[in-house]
Amino acid sequence: MAADWGVLFVDNVPGVTYADIKMARFRQRELDFHTWGGRRKGAGRKKGHRVSHGRRLVLKKRFPVHVTVRMADDICNLRSKRCFRELQKAFAGGRARFGFRLIEFSVQGNHVHLIVEAEDETSLARGMQGLNIRIAIAINRIMKRKGKVLADRYHTRILRNPTQVGHALNYVRRNYQKHAESWGEIIPASWRDPFSTAIPQLGVVSPPKTWMLSEPPDSPKHTPSPAPKHA
Repeated sequence: MAADWGVLFVDNVPGVTYADIKMARFRQRELDFHTWGGRRKGAGRKKGHRVSHGRRLVLKKRFPVHVTVRMADDICNLRSKRCFRELQKAFAGGRARFGFRLIEFSVQGNHVHLIVEAEDETSLARGMQGLNIRIAIAINRIMKRKGKVLADRYHTRILRNPTQVGHALNYVRRNYQKHAESWGEIIPASWRDPFSTAIPQLGVVSPPKTWMLSEPPDSPKHTPSPAPKHA
């Protein structure tokens, strides 16, 4: 039988031509291309344990902000007289910077509550960064140590109306009483916490500029409404 010299056969492989091999390679490339990015078992973001970033903070300068700063587990009691004196210095040094103003505070054993004002979210971030650095330096100096002082990123809550401002002021100024009730300690209603702005802290905090904080503390606008009674 005469050979077909127009077709090149693969050596030692009867009936298989170089054209067959090229076509097979082309088809393989097509298959590889169409499977890229396809759904695969176990691919993609895993379910559960996701970090929620939330919406970006947008702050108007007319709104005060309630800030909570927590300390790491191995930090000393913030309500000791020595520690509080150093915290007062830190507050005084960072009370008015970058359009940020510290208006009220309450120092608890392992956390601090603040009522602040800021021109915008950038001023808030820069002011809190500076204040947190001062707090960390003060505590590390007292404890004669180096390392992390704050537990995590501070928590913020924008106060958008007089009712929220009134509740926040009451919460901050009477925060120790709230904690004392949880362990059964009874504190007279007339008592004022010396580790907070329930007692005036001259030279430690700034005067308010927002109208909601500039109202007298006993103004009806700042009087919290009574909590609803549950059956």
